[in-house]
Amino acid sequence: MTTPRRTDRRSLAPRVAAPREPVAPARIGRRVVRRRAKGMDAVAVAAALEEARFDARQASRFEDLADDVRGRAELAEWERLDQLLAAAPSGTVYDPDADDVVQAELAAEAAAAADHEAAVREAQRIAARADELQALRDLGTLEQTEPRDGDEAVRDELTRRAGGYVQADVDAWLAHALAAHLGHYRDPAAREAAAGLLPPPVLAHAALLAELAHLAPGVDMDQLAFAARLATTEPEAAGDLAAFLARARSGAS
Repeated sequence: MTTPRRTDRRSLAPRVAAPREPVAPARIGRRVVRRRAKGMDAVAVAAALEEARFDARQASRFEDLADDVRGRAELAEWERLDQLLAAAPSGTVYDPDADDVVQAELAAEAAAAADHEAAVREAQRIAARADELQALRDLGTLEQTEPRDGDEAVRDELTRRAGGYVQADVDAWLAHALAAHLGHYRDPAAREAAAGLLPPPVLAHAALLAELAHLAPGVDMDQLAFAARLATTEPEAAGDLAAFLARARSGAS
């Protein structure tokens, strides 16, 4: 029976929190006005506007009400509806369903809600994959696992959980996979995208590993541990060395 390997890594921070929709007092204020104004004609809206203006003047006298975002939004909406009905044929009553501004806002809110839901699902996916990689690390089998699309974000989540601690084993795993074209890095587009998703030390480590593998085919990765140390401490130098080896290889071929 194999005993899981214990680690001395720091205890992980709580999982990534799902994005939360912010409270929008101005939006609430506009909705209140529209519900109240539904079915009103121009005369009724004008009266409501005067009432809102009176309330705004009263509120301006009190310091704690002077910065009332919702109150200002309500007043602005009454002013907009007053202008809307003043320009409409006589006898027109307000109908939010026929208000182009309202319909545009509803469409934008629906799109924002869809984006929010997608962000929640992505956060959950990242958290679940981070749990999986952490378990593989504890079992000592991370090196036998191929990376998947999106694991660059999972790396960031694991780093966040560890309080910003640079996790050398995860970085080395990604660098090896990138150099050897493992997992989703078989796709050239994924390798190209990695340049904007992974930090310079990981990219330099991968580039150096790739060139050293060309220089010594079949070499055991354990023999190239120095590449990780060089890339971590001197990523620019490691990148320069990888570029030099690539030029030398091209000249020899």
